[in-house]
Amino acid sequence: MSSAPRTSKIPYGGDYNPEQWPEEVWDADHRLFTQAGIDTLTVGVFAWSLLQSALDTYDFTPLDRILDRAVAEGRQVVLATGTAALPPWLAKAYPEVNRTDFEGRRHRYGSRHNFCPSSPVYRELSTALARRLAERYAGCPALIAWHINNEYGGACYCELCAEAFRDWLRAHHGTLDALNDAWWTTFWSHRYTDWAEIEPPSALTEHWRGPDHTAFQGITLDYHRFMTDALLGCFLAEKAAIREHSADTPVTTNFMGLFRPLDYHRWAPHLDFASWDSYPPLDAPPTVAALAHDLMRGLKDGAPFWLMEQTPSTTACRDVNPLRRPGELRLASWQAVAHGADAVLYFQMRASRGASEKYHGAVIGHAGRADTRVFGEVAALGAELTGAGALTLGARTPSRTALLFDWDSWWALEISDGPSRLVKYTDVVHRYYRAARAAGADVDVVPVTADLSAYDVVMAPVLHLVKGDLADRLEAVAARGGTVLTTFLSGRGDTHDRAFLTDVPGPLAPLLGIRVDEWDSRPAGVTNGVLLPDGTRAEGSLVFEIVVPQGAVPLAAYEADFYAGTPAITRHRRGRNGGEGWYVATHLDQAGTDWVVRQVLARHGLIGPYAAHTTIETANRLTPDGRRLLFLLNHTGQQAELEVQEPATSLLTGEHLKQGDPLTLDPYGVAVLLAG
Repeated sequence: MSSAPRTSKIPYGGDYNPEQWPEEVWDADHRLFTQAGIDTLTVGVFAWSLLQSALDTYDFTPLDRILDRAVAEGRQVVLATGTAALPPWLAKAYPEVNRTDFEGRRHRYGSRHNFCPSSPVYRELSTALARRLAERYAGCPALIAWHINNEYGGACYCELCAEAFRDWLRAHHGTLDALNDAWWTTFWSHRYTDWAEIEPPSALTEHWRGPDHTAFQGITLDYHRFMTDALLGCFLAEKAAIREHSADTPVTTNFMGLFRPLDYHRWAPHLDFASWDSYPPLDAPPTVAALAHDLMRGLKDGAPFWLMEQTPSTTACRDVNPLRRPGELRLASWQAVAHGADAVLYFQMRASRGASEKYHGAVIGHAGRADTRVFGEVAALGAELTGAGALTLGARTPSRTALLFDWDSWWALEISDGPSRLVKYTDVVHRYYRAARAAGADVDVVPVTADLSAYDVVMAPVLHLVKGDLADRLEAVAARGGTVLTTFLSGRGDTHDRAFLTDVPGPLAPLLGIRVDEWDSRPAGVTNGVLLPDGTRAEGSLVFEIVVPQGAVPLAAYEADFYAGTPAITRHRRGRNGGEGWYVATHLDQAGTDWVVRQVLARHGLIGPYAAHTTIETANRLTPDGRRLLFLLNHTGQQAELEVQEPATSLLTGEHLKQGDPLTLDPYGVAVLLAG
């Protein structure tokens, strides 16, 4: 079984499209690559129409020249299958391969992510291309990984998908009686008597006002699951075709972090290593990217991932596309490494001359210059990564704190009629993650099926659905002395989003020691004060649950409305070993969330040594031979003065540091300290 590519240092490079340019430009490119320390190129991502111009006409000579040049230059190649965008001839010859959108419109040719995942023609021809590529290039000495498709996403609602959905439902529910019970179809006369009666949930069937407004949450929830599996089926078909000729070279596809349409946990077992494309808004808190990094690391049980794409300067896909300030590229790249990245790659290596990404940042601009600021920063980082060698490769994160991330809860919460459409799953999750990271805790972001035995603290904000044996496993955390922290709108439904026929929060109630009888949803801007035990005042918003303690101890109460004085935060002792279940009944502001999370972390000794420095991010990794690396990241434009907490050696400067020595971080500066 394959795992991540084995390399002698952090692979450095990115997406390269030399097919867009005459070969004399390649000469200049490779000279600049050498100058910048670029050793890894991702090629062929959108090459289908170049490699196959008709049904039975293939021409691999352009790709031959690209790979031959990479071999001659001593560079590694990640070879893509090129199947993310249909060639025009294919869409014209077989209209069924074009997607049908949510409004029921069969699309004509255009754009990308434009294929129907249930189309037999698409499956046949995409796997045929992958098979031919593997047969031809499996022995290429430059090849270190296969990259299937690109940024899978989107959905289709055509008749092929409708029939495939019905087959999926048969496999997952078994009988119509079971399906009718799962979807609660006695509501609104929806009871199905034949599988053929079932339609995909769309603007023409169950939805009103858009994709998040559905009359039957169970139907839409299952369609999200089905579409995840349908696209995964396309990936698996190409992977199987590759494996016919390339048995050992690792296979991946590039994910997109906190990407709602696809449940990446369902994909994770089928990837040899995880990889993703990081494009956070440049004005977002640094924990936005960090959360996505930790989510990607959690896909493969904590194994390192690859940063497959990032911009060296600016994006082009937003209405306004700010520029990375001097130092921010280096900072973002080392942040990825700090959170588990074993590769740092860019989109794009040379700026495209035309189409939608011609203004997207690139290592090499349209003029092909080496004296730009961006190229200089890329080259300087390349030298640093070369100097770091293999030390960080394979290093793991020693987390004792877990954050549960659940696509089913995400989908179910945001398609629910009530209590509030203003509550956004990732906003709440990020708020708790941000609080833990600010306190200096390393955090594993894991699925609800993960083994929780290694964690002292498990955070499960807005755990809307409680599935399988999760409640028992959370009880086990508390039974051995750990702490479970969850929030409002948790424990509301089962795997089919049916309400539990018991008090809220359903199967979590014994752990938390509370009962929730009512909840008050208010517009944005309406807040209710929450007085914390230390005398500071936080604010809740959006949803205010009215909690009745059933053994839990109230820690803070609402200040206003008819439920003033009722608990907003509770703590429940559970088990003989001092375990606890914490509940937060409203959407606390960041200050209030910080207080709760620090209380929980402190009782387990998990507040980091630099937690008082609010602008400094810390992260730890353990090398395969047991050495600890501490990353210190300054996310501001001001110099930061720190004090070394233990003897260490700077990985980037070679300086030996004693406990108590001063340590200066420049604006957007980075330090990597090897303990001991």
